[in-house]
Amino acid sequence: MTAGRPGHAAGPEGPDAHGAYGTDGAFVAAVDGLADPLNDPLPGGHTSPWFRSENIPAAEPAAPSSYEAGYAPRQTPPQGPQQPQGAPNEWYDPAGYQRDWYGPQEPSARMAVADQVAPVAPVAPAPPAEESAPAPDVAGLHAEPRTEVLARIPAEPEPEPEAELGPTSSTAPAPAPGGRAERRRAAKGRGRRRPGAPPEQKAAPAAAPMSRVEARRAARAAKDSPAVIASRAVGEVFITLGVLMLLFVTYQLWWTNIRADQIAGKETNRIQDEWANGDRKPGVFAPGEGFAIMHIPKLDVVAPIAEGIDKEKVLDRGMIGHYGEGKLKTAMPSDKQGNFSVAGHRNTHGEPFRYINKLKPGDPIVVETRDAYYTYEMARILPQTSPSNISVIEPIPVGSGFTKPGRYLTLTTCTPEFTSTYRLIVWGKMVDERPRSEGKPDALVG
Repeated sequence: MTAGRPGHAAGPEGPDAHGAYGTDGAFVAAVDGLADPLNDPLPGGHTSPWFRSENIPAAEPAAPSSYEAGYAPRQTPPQGPQQPQGAPNEWYDPAGYQRDWYGPQEPSARMAVADQVAPVAPVAPAPPAEESAPAPDVAGLHAEPRTEVLARIPAEPEPEPEAELGPTSSTAPAPAPGGRAERRRAAKGRGRRRPGAPPEQKAAPAAAPMSRVEARRAARAAKDSPAVIASRAVGEVFITLGVLMLLFVTYQLWWTNIRADQIAGKETNRIQDEWANGDRKPGVFAPGEGFAIMHIPKLDVVAPIAEGIDKEKVLDRGMIGHYGEGKLKTAMPSDKQGNFSVAGHRNTHGEPFRYINKLKPGDPIVVETRDAYYTYEMARILPQTSPSNISVIEPIPVGSGFTKPGRYLTLTTCTPEFTSTYRLIVWGKMVDERPRSEGKPDALVG
C-alpha cells in the first residue's frame, strides 16, 4: 500500500500527523525549498544554491544620454538577467548554475562570450543629418539606424510641391533618400517651375502645309504695293535733300567765312609787304588786284580793297570791291574830287559789311593806301534801295544830302540779311588826308 500524498493526513493518529510534515503547511514549504531548476526562484530570493556573491560586478559609470551620443543609444552587451530592484547585493550567475546542476564542466563558447563584459568603445561624433548609415557597432551589436532615430523627432511640415509641367502621374514621387536637409532640397526642386510657357499655354498645332496656289497668294500679299514703294522713295528723296540743304547752309554760314578770312588776311599781308619793299608805284590796277586797306574802328573791320566788284574774284574772297569799270567807274581816294564807291558782302564770305547799319554820323572810316591815310566821317545812311539804283554812286550821290562836288565815300551792301533783294547805302565825307610819313591818323591810334 502506497503512502499517502503529502499534504493529506491519514488521520489524527497517523505518522503524518506527528512526523516532520505533520505541521500545517510544512509539506508545502519543504516542496518549495527543493532545488528544482524549473521552480528556482528569481535572483534576489536568497534561496538559490547557485548564488555567488563574488560574481557581482562593480558598478559601471552612467552611460551618456542618447542626445550626447548623437542620437545613437548606447547598448550594453548582454550579461545575463539584470538584478532586480531591491536586491543590490545579489547577482545571477549562469556559470555557477551549470556547475551546481550539471557538475564541473567547461563553459561553452556562447556562455564564455556572455560572461565577458566587452569594453565600451568611445562614441564617435554623429555624422551629418543627410547620412542614413547606422551608428557604429558597440561590442558586436548594431545600434539603431540614425534614420529611425531622426524619424522619431518631430519634423517641420514640408511644403506641398507645386504642380509641374508635363504629364501628371497617378503615383506620388518617392521620398528623397538621405537626411532632412536633403529631403527639403528635393521638395523645393519639385516645387520650382520650369522655364518656358505657363502651364495653361498649350503648344500651337502645326500649320497644315499650303498648296502651291496658296503659297503664291501669300507671297504676293507679302510684297509691298506700288504706292508704298513710291511713298518710300519720295521719303528717301526728301531726307536726302534735307541733309544736303543742311550741309549747304553750314557751308555758307560757317565755312565760307573761315575760308574768306584766310584769303583776305593773306591779301592784306601781301599788300603791306609790297608797300614796305617799294615794289609798286601808283597807277592803274588790274581787276581783282588789291591796292588799299579799309579800317572801320567801330566795327573792328580790317579788309583789303581790290579793283572791281567781281563776285568770285573779289567779293567771295572776303575783299571789298571798288566800282572802277565801265559805267560804274568811280573816283579813287587820291582824286581831288569825286565819289570813292565800294561794295562788300553783308553775310557769308567774310561779311566785312555785316554791321555797317550800326554806324552813326561822325564815326570814322579810314582808307589806307601806299602813300597816305584818308579819313572819312559817316554822314548819312539809306536803309533800303533798289539794286538798279546807280545814282547813289554818282560824283554827287543822290539822296546823300551833298549838294556840291567834293571827296565822298559810298558803301553798298545787300539787305535784308541773308538776301540780296535790296541795297543798303552808307555815305561819308573826307575830313583828313595824312601822308604815311606822318604816321597813322588819330582814328587808328586811339
